[in-house]
Amino acid sequence: MRSTAPLGPVTRRRPVDDPTVRLFFFHHAGGSHLLYRGWTRLFPDDWDICLLDAPGRGNAQAIPLIGDCAGLVAFFDEALAPLLDRPFAFFGHSVGARVAYALTRRLEETARELPLWLGVSSFRAPQPDSVGPPLSRSLRSDTALRDWLRTTGGAPDRLLSDDSLWNAFAPVLRSDLGLADTWDRETPGTPLPVPLTVFGGSDDTVVTLNQLENWPRLTDNFLGLHTYSGGHFYLNDHREQLAGRITRSVLTQLSPPPRA
Repeated sequence: MRSTAPLGPVTRRRPVDDPTVRLFFFHHAGGSHLLYRGWTRLFPDDWDICLLDAPGRGNAQAIPLIGDCAGLVAFFDEALAPLLDRPFAFFGHSVGARVAYALTRRLEETARELPLWLGVSSFRAPQPDSVGPPLSRSLRSDTALRDWLRTTGGAPDRLLSDDSLWNAFAPVLRSDLGLADTWDRETPGTPLPVPLTVFGGSDDTVVTLNQLENWPRLTDNFLGLHTYSGGHFYLNDHREQLAGRITRSVLTQLSPPPRA
């Protein structure tokens, strides 16, 4: 049965009141739920597809920005809690992958239901032994930041060339990048008891494939690294393939194969 979902941090284009699965999508730095525009139709009709907005953008634009990791995870914990009453799964791209992982960790630490499956895309795993100073992309000049976005495909040309649009967007992006650039400095806990799949672009210069290699040690059920042609936003050109793999991964966890 379908209902109308209100505006807020969770956008449901095709709400399902009693779904088989709720699948939550976390967006990249400076992004919004619009990263996943058109994805809902790619999943089974009895799945409730939930597209998320961090504070300060999209349908959560009226909510003040959150610039610290713990605060952002706490925000999503509270926002999603009423929707975690059905089997659920998380997929996050770029810094959204880090949010999805951290929220899963928080659910584990508070002894609550865990996602059936976790998909992380184009973000390095947390590693306390990181060498060198943290990244400092949020401190770049406007010109340097716009040039960087052009090379990564992280923003439309109109936004980068229109000063009024840029001035509205830049504070959101800088807040997100400041968070993303320092978030790997933590000591991960024991491996999560959650199946985890890693995704990446074969030509990504923002997060290279070798930066994804530490994810397997953070789960006791690693399902592999899957790469697609393209850069940091490879997923825009591979929506159908990604949706198919996500669907199969989640369905396998709903009905795991019998033990031999």
